[in-house]
Amino acid sequence: MTERCLSASLVCKYWHDLCLDFQFWKQLDLSSREQVKDDLLERIASRCCRISELNISDCLNVTDVGICIFALKCSVLVKYTAYRCKQLSDLSLISLATHCPSLQKVHVGNQDRLTDEALKQIGSRCRDLRDIHFGQCYKISDEGMIVIAKGCPKLRKIYMQENKLVSDKSVEAFAEHCPELQYVGFMGCAVTSKGVIRLTNLKNLSSLDLRHINELDNETVMEIVKKCRNLTSLNLCLNRNIDDRCVEVIAKEGRSLKELYLVTCKITDHALIAIGRYSMSIETVDVGWCKEITDKGATLIAQSSKSIRYLGLMRCDQVNESTVEQLVQQYPHITFSTVLQDCKRTLERAYQMGWTPNASSIS
Repeated sequence: MTERCLSASLVCKYWHDLCLDFQFWKQLDLSSREQVKDDLLERIASRCCRISELNISDCLNVTDVGICIFALKCSVLVKYTAYRCKQLSDLSLISLATHCPSLQKVHVGNQDRLTDEALKQIGSRCRDLRDIHFGQCYKISDEGMIVIAKGCPKLRKIYMQENKLVSDKSVEAFAEHCPELQYVGFMGCAVTSKGVIRLTNLKNLSSLDLRHINELDNETVMEIVKKCRNLTSLNLCLNRNIDDRCVEVIAKEGRSLKELYLVTCKITDHALIAIGRYSMSIETVDVGWCKEITDKGATLIAQSSKSIRYLGLMRCDQVNESTVEQLVQQYPHITFSTVLQDCKRTLERAYQMGWTPNASSIS
């Protein structure tokens, strides 16, 4: 977008002035720009109060003061993104909640200073909120999450990651108060099957990320797949309790499922064989680091599946590269992912973009 605007500004003086007129700018992406400071945010907000989207991810020189001024002058803000801005505190989000009640998206992952006090303000003031990301905000707990769940019934997407103070209470609150949820992620949070089973209430659920849930059992996963008929993506990576029996039920019952991620699960060739035999919808399967997967499983799923388009086999050490090479030739419609195959594709893309090895790299 920046490059297009620059090109347009060179056409003539009128277009140049138009491109620099902040009254026409509604989406502002300042991410990863070290020169962005509070004074710049204030100047932009003073010239344009119609900005609806702001992204300041990795802008480490912006402080709470700059965000407060921006929120005060741009009250129509709808989407706010600020990943890895560790210098910001509750004050920023409280100011946004106070002055920008129409907020629909708040993504503030990896902010160590953020606490439940900010979430309480968001939950009580931003009734139109639809999309939240508080991953790796380690001070957030059930107390703040429950306020958001009760105050934001229009939520459609929630993503948490490694929030150790977020437990089943939060999951249960969202399942009860946010019936429109479509995407739910609680990777590495302190949740268990007791809370996860409540997600069966979400009839619109289409994407579920349950990576690294220590107390997640097969029965809970199977029940979710049976009840949530619109589920298209299921991520169960890093759950060592998930076994072949569970995957077979997923293959049989997940009739809308297109993506299934099983990295480091406790599965064998029988899981891949079941997917190939029973699923007519699954297109993406990743079983990387599953040490019991062999040539047999990789071959049979490729032979029998009518839908598979991607098979992740990274560090499946019992799958021989010679077997993968044969499968690549026999089933060109399937992308097979191994260390060697991924390196080959990277080189091919480099050649297509004009890269050529020089003499020093060859030697």
